[in-house]
Amino acid sequence: MRQLIIIGSGPAGFTAAIYAARAELKPLVIASSVETGGELTKTTEVENFPGFPEGIQGPDLMIKMQEQAEKFGAEIVYDDAVSVELEGPIKRVTVGAGTTYEALAVIYATGSAYRHLGLPDEQRLSGHGVSWCATCDGFFFRQKNIAVVGGGDSAMEEATFLTRFADKVTVIHRKDTLRASKIMQERAFADPKIEFAWNKTVSAIHGESAVTGVTLTDTVTGETSELALDGLFIAIGNDPRVHLVHGQLDLAPEGTIAVQGRSSRTNLEGVFAAGDVIDPTYRQAITAAGSGTVAALDAEKYLAELDPTLTASADGDAPVSPVTASA
Repeated sequence: MRQLIIIGSGPAGFTAAIYAARAELKPLVIASSVETGGELTKTTEVENFPGFPEGIQGPDLMIKMQEQAEKFGAEIVYDDAVSVELEGPIKRVTVGAGTTYEALAVIYATGSAYRHLGLPDEQRLSGHGVSWCATCDGFFFRQKNIAVVGGGDSAMEEATFLTRFADKVTVIHRKDTLRASKIMQERAFADPKIEFAWNKTVSAIHGESAVTGVTLTDTVTGETSELALDGLFIAIGNDPRVHLVHGQLDLAPEGTIAVQGRSSRTNLEGVFAAGDVIDPTYRQAITAAGSGTVAALDAEKYLAELDPTLTASADGDAPVSPVTASA
């Protein structure tokens, strides 16, 4: 049994791991089987994370965070949490391989997932012209005509990045103004490769084996039109990954995990939450990292106040070993 398990490996999860490891809690980090590092691994240059005046690539930043956590003694499991039992003094986390780990405290830092359009052919053409990650797939669209759906910072960043490869990038937005920050808007407006389809939504995606175009519906008139495309990038936001904790942790009206005031404490003793999974507003790498700090400090305080005989049984020096989940 461990003192602490951290579920998630984005800025919140790895920052929590750094602080917890330095406090000699020897945390076990349930990272992911395929997405270790969270959403920043799908981001290009990060210009606003303190300490990197020249900017840093998102994947590089997350590698450095992981290395720092491991340097102080955090242990990483490259698998996905598939179920959690968070009530009671002993918490249990089961991963995809079937192994169940026990701990006295859990930090839940699972981040958020890409939001989909909900169209019939969206999933069918995923990987065949439909994408949610410009960094991952932009290279495949050299000299192509593509579109980005959305009007926020993520959409503008995706569109600007994709101009490195595509001949033309059309930003499809359901309103006539963007919600992106001023600097991101200015970059997009100044880019000669970016065009805008205002007051439009994507109502259908076309193509047999690959995307060939979309149907646009005007949000003002209701009229439809066709737009020929080689690729469609969807950047309309994210949803907090809370499916594992339904019925166990209280949620805020926005769908994020509810925490007490400025703390990371949830409605269950010994369970803490951090990062985008509790933040419907700011959703920045630096705020997630700060949130991970709070969670680690809250967890450290909680563990320090437990019965010493209980914490003594959580031997963080022992190799990670599975236990049989209770029935």
